Amino acid sequence: MSDQNTSQPLQVFNSELLDFLQASPTPYHAVEQMAERLIAAGFVQLFEGDSWQLAQNNGYFVTRNDSSIVAFTTGAGNYAEQGLKMVGAHTDSPCLKVKPKPELHKKGYFQLGVEVYGGVLLNPWFDRDLSLAGRVTGEDEQGQLVHRLIDFKRPIAVIPSLAIHLDRQANDKRTVNKQTDIPPILLQTKALAGDDKKVEFREFLLNFMAEQPAKAGEPALKSVLDYELCFYDTQPPALVGYNQEFIASARLDNLLSCFVGLKSLIESDGSQPALLVCNDHEEVGSVSASGAQGPFLKSVLERICGDTESLLRALHHSSMISADNAHGVHPNFASVHDENHGPLLNQGPVIKINANQRYATNSETSGSFRQICESINVPVQAFVTRTDMGCGSTIGPITAAELGVKTLDVGVPTFAMHSIRELAGSEDAYNLYRVIEQFYKG
Repeated sequence: MSDQNTSQPLQVFNSELLDFLQASPTPYHAVEQMAERLIAAGFVQLFEGDSWQLAQNNGYFVTRNDSSIVAFTTGAGNYAEQGLKMVGAHTDSPCLKVKPKPELHKKGYFQLGVEVYGGVLLNPWFDRDLSLAGRVTGEDEQGQLVHRLIDFKRPIAVIPSLAIHLDRQANDKRTVNKQTDIPPILLQTKALAGDDKKVEFREFLLNFMAEQPAKAGEPALKSVLDYELCFYDTQPPALVGYNQEFIASARLDNLLSCFVGLKSLIESDGSQPALLVCNDHEEVGSVSASGAQGPFLKSVLERICGDTESLLRALHHSSMISADNAHGVHPNFASVHDENHGPLLNQGPVIKINANQRYATNSETSGSFRQICESINVPVQAFVTRTDMGCGSTIGPITAAELGVKTLDVGVPTFAMHSIRELAGSEDAYNLYRVIEQFYKG
């Protein structure tokens, strides 16, 4: 698959990527993982409510809502002349989120009502070993309002399919009702205290958290006030294929790009001011305080540059790569692609182009990316959707419109995007990392 000169770095990279995917079942956990890796690399955490004193040749990061993060290196601090090399990705993925009042008691089973977050491919969620993770807000024993991350880790729920004997049209005309067909089953209530036992979900969460080892200095929770929790598949990420040609995992869209950007930033040489932004809420339009259409990135750039004049000059000299997965041409469904623009897995990163500005790529930004790829011998592909089909979008056009910065949309070709388990080529993420690392060097 790979030659001997690249196989060892590729294997190390993919091992780290799989570990990151496994440890990041929600945007909150992804940001926590990124923060830990940045701190280990010597980056300093900043807080939006504090005054910032930035030093040259240092690395910093700041989070918002525990689910979005901006990390950057200062270089020589000459932002107005050098600009910043920026990479953007998103931390969220389509999933099933628990409703505020989720309790459903039916036929002796305890289920949870869920909302569909983003454009979920629903059929693959059936018959999976599901767990639950996210953020819980509660009151601790000292009466303080606090947030805690929670992850059950083990399988605690399932959405069973209806047997083919009871739905003879399942393979021909099956539809999924989002309200009635997908509430996961957590347990049989008679296993607790008889058929009449009613489970209260907040109490269920509190009891679980009480059983977990507390972090040093963290008082126990006295009550659970609210939560943002989502179900996820417990099957771990894996290299699959006879020669391990593919990566199979949940949340490749777009934690793969988050990891690529993070590793590239950490390993950049620091000579060029560089920045990584990973926003929440891309899958639902990016309109939030921590989304790409919110003020988070711009406010950080304003504080880095110091004044409006310096910011505007810096943006003129800056460029951004919006990294978000691309649609690989599926051999069973090749007709849904433009015949000249069907990206292949393991054939390099994909430049994403759309005449109607669903992607922010233009000839200047794509030409620059191709030049970098050629300089380090990385193959590159292009994607354009069929003219008679609609086109998705990314944080690229949003960020370009908000900041006026030159922007490119790229991604790793992927199968089964928005499924509970997606598939990408095991060489492509590594090659994208090589390109972005070079991009960060200026």
